[in-house]
Amino acid sequence: MNDTEFNRQPTVIPDIVAETAALSFNMMSEAKVGALLAVLAASKPGGRLLEVGTGTGHGTAWLLSGMDATATLDTVDTDEAIVAVARRYLGRDRRVTFHVTDGAAFLTKDGLQPFDLIYADAWPGKFSHLDEALSLLRPGGMYVIDDLLPQANWPEGHALNVPKLLREIEGRSGFVSVRLAWASGRMLVVRNTG
Repeated sequence: MNDTEFNRQPTVIPDIVAETAALSFNMMSEAKVGALLAVLAASKPGGRLLEVGTGTGHGTAWLLSGMDATATLDTVDTDEAIVAVARRYLGRDRRVTFHVTDGAAFLTKDGLQPFDLIYADAWPGKFSHLDEALSLLRPGGMYVIDDLLPQANWPEGHALNVPKLLREIEGRSGFVSVRLAWASGRMLVVRNTG
């Protein structure tokens, strides 16, 4: 078995990867992460999904590829120029709504309805505003984070925050979690109480 072979990669991925490289944007999710996101999205038919950290849309494309026709995805990022790549390739898909705003502001917005899956791929919702992100999960909802193993592109402070984050999540009641020392390092968390 080779976990780097992807037989069902979204068709827009090569174009997104090429534009991402041209922009010298080095925070794109790995294909392994994308494949996992597609499977997790498929487990939530008709679900409400949230991605914090759109970037150029690599993870977004994978999420959309796993979603059914009635599921919806809100994706949030602060950088309009970077999100423009995602919009160019994915903006016609009526299941996705792009929000160019701070992730913290989005997570604390009044009236947000619960989500079935949250992929936190940015500082907010992971290293800050964790309580707000986890409070938005429905029972049975999944929270996914990555970049938990050392990476060359980590911003300052990232390494110091990872152990604290893991302890904080694993110490919470009402959630079950698993660490996955795979790709850039993941954690999958499921809310098991209302």
